[in-house]
Amino acid sequence: MEATATTASTIGSRTIADLIPRAAAAHSEHTAVRYKRDGAWADVSYAELAQAVQEIGLGLVDLGIQPGERVCILANTRPEWSYADMGATSAGAVVVPIYQTNSPDECLWVISDSDACAIICEDAKQLAKIAAIADQVPNLRTVIVMDPPAEGGAAGVAQLQAIPLDEVRARGRGRSADELEARRAAVRPEDPFTFIYTSGTTGPPKGCVLSHGNYRAIVDMISEVGEIQGDEVTYLYLPLAHSYALLIQLAAFDLGSTLAYFGGDTKQIVPELLEVKPTYLPSVPRVFEKIYTLAHGAIEAQSPQEQQRAQAAIELGVKVRDMMARGEAVPEELQKQFDEADEALYKNVRAIFGGRVRHATSGAAPIAREILEFFYACGIPVFEGYGMTETATAATISTLEHHRFGTVGRALPGVELRIADDGEILVKGPNIFQGYHKRAEASFGAIVDGWLHTGDLGSIDEDGYLSITGRKKDIIITAGGKNLTPANIENDLKQSRWISQAVMYGDQRPYPVVLITLDEEEIPAYAKQHGLPEDIPSLVRDPQVRELIGEEIERANAKYAQVEQVKKFAILDHDLSQATGELTPTLKVKRNVVNEKYANIFDALYGG
Repeated sequence: MEATATTASTIGSRTIADLIPRAAAAHSEHTAVRYKRDGAWADVSYAELAQAVQEIGLGLVDLGIQPGERVCILANTRPEWSYADMGATSAGAVVVPIYQTNSPDECLWVISDSDACAIICEDAKQLAKIAAIADQVPNLRTVIVMDPPAEGGAAGVAQLQAIPLDEVRARGRGRSADELEARRAAVRPEDPFTFIYTSGTTGPPKGCVLSHGNYRAIVDMISEVGEIQGDEVTYLYLPLAHSYALLIQLAAFDLGSTLAYFGGDTKQIVPELLEVKPTYLPSVPRVFEKIYTLAHGAIEAQSPQEQQRAQAAIELGVKVRDMMARGEAVPEELQKQFDEADEALYKNVRAIFGGRVRHATSGAAPIAREILEFFYACGIPVFEGYGMTETATAATISTLEHHRFGTVGRALPGVELRIADDGEILVKGPNIFQGYHKRAEASFGAIVDGWLHTGDLGSIDEDGYLSITGRKKDIIITAGGKNLTPANIENDLKQSRWISQAVMYGDQRPYPVVLITLDEEEIPAYAKQHGLPEDIPSLVRDPQVRELIGEEIERANAKYAQVEQVKKFAILDHDLSQATGELTPTLKVKRNVVNEKYANIFDALYGG
């Protein structure tokens, strides 16, 4: 697909450094931030957002932060994350996010590798991680905390002498705004805006150096295709340490829309959707999978006739909404059936999301087509895009007018796609990163003649829609030489109400096997219904549960050729998690970690 020029920024910003003051000038009294406080939602205007950013920026200047120096942020997604991010950026610093779930050793790696001089922590819990490694990071001269710990906390934390963020803001109020304006004006598009450390499904994280120009380009692309609109209310729970959430933050502020930050508990996402009533929901597949399981479970509990009626309604919904998207008139009889299905099913699904979602985007990992079609039929268009940290988040996008389920959409304006001879996806555009910090020689992600080698495998159809077929490093080659893509059957299995995670294994083995974890929220319902103990370790050993999971695997197997089918399975007595290093912060499986950690289980499956 040929490159095209992107539109100019809606607010005329040249870099990310001047984005907030320009947004405030254009949208002064409009709500920029919505957040939960004492059980109620509070609003922050663009004028107030700009004030907070200016105070923090000038406060960092007062603390001696110099242009180009690295400032880490270690906190959950919350308004202060954005204030700190934009404040440091305004001061000409380079922001280095750290996932709030990172261990002290993982924090040490990012701080040391990035040569950070300052870190902004969320609370005592995050300060404790820095206290544990403080003697190993002598260059870290400034520690700031959003929520100061109570008096008499842990000794190590107290010794850090963390400066409250409110004090940083107070320092900023004592300095001239001209100082910050001079810092902003000195920032060039080619200057680093952020180092984002890949979540590391293989090996230690690498710091992707992304410039102001990279993110300014991608924000303009998002604006041009209408991914986010000016009157949008976006619900954000994704970690702002990830490029996906960062792009949403920047695009929302650039367009003058409202960003509603979740309350901090992922178990409250659905209740908060009902409260916020967002119009746009960016998410990873797991949330859509869970809601699909909830909705589909209710359907499966009905009679066979009702289940058939529901399936017919989904097919009808997809057909009618496709007609609407193409601008075609819907025949009266078809419209009547559609309206009846809307009353019986569609509106109830929309209500789970708050009732106002215009569209949603699923990113960071693949999602099953059946789930996308289900939500689309119900009036919640969930579309896939594709990209990576190295592309400043995105490279392709799907829209209501231009989507094709089973693909990840078409190239963004200004982005070119190409498939290499070995099937690898190559990307070129103004959003391609500047390389890895201290790792110019890194082979993965190498840029050759302007083309980023993504490590993903795919194909492009005649209309420019990109399909992802797998990852080079994830392909399983059986002992018989058959190439298998594990993500396909894994996604099919995760559609089951009872299955949380599925990890396929079989490299250089005679056939594939799979490691299963039970859905800890759903499987107790099955246990209660069948008079079984409801604790997971007991259920894993129960013959009925093994038979249940075996049936789910056979259902998935039916879609594949004999050589691709899973022959044996094992069920873990616990779920995979970030805390144990098996999942990334965006809930992608670290396949190498799982393969190594559960090698004895896989060996036993092949041993009979």
